[in-house]
Amino acid sequence: MSFSSRPERRTESYTGGMRLRPFSASFCVGAVLGCIVLAATLGLSGCRSHMVSVVIRNEGHMTVRLLEVDYPSASFGMSSLAAGAEYHYQFKIQGSGPVTLEYTDLSYKTHKVTGPQLYQGQDGTLQIVIGEDGKVTWTPYLHPKQ
Repeated sequence: MSFSSRPERRTESYTGGMRLRPFSASFCVGAVLGCIVLAATLGLSGCRSHMVSVVIRNEGHMTVRLLEVDYPSASFGMSSLAAGAEYHYQFKIQGSGPVTLEYTDLSYKTHKVTGPQLYQGQDGTLQIVIGEDGKVTWTPYLHPKQ
């Protein structure tokens, strides 16, 4: 008789008079394949939001201040964007309408520029570039196109 600090393991269990059988190999393979098909179906079923990724780039030589981008049903902004800097943002279009950019230059002159029309359900990217002369260039890559 040996004494150890670990208690003995009991291997018996109550099954209620029923004999338990291990799963067969074909059942396990079928279950794994079923899970893979379910995951693929959910992944391909379009369970994602339509988002627009925006990049605002200041290609001018001076910082611009008080930037605000208005798009259908919402807006976002930042206090300043340094020369040569970029700002990245994502949003979901809720409704339809134009996108506008408003900013203030160093001489405290406010600029408001209207960009492309946006439609609910579109996704993709939108590049907004503020040039050296303050001119704003819009480059939309949005799907589906209206």
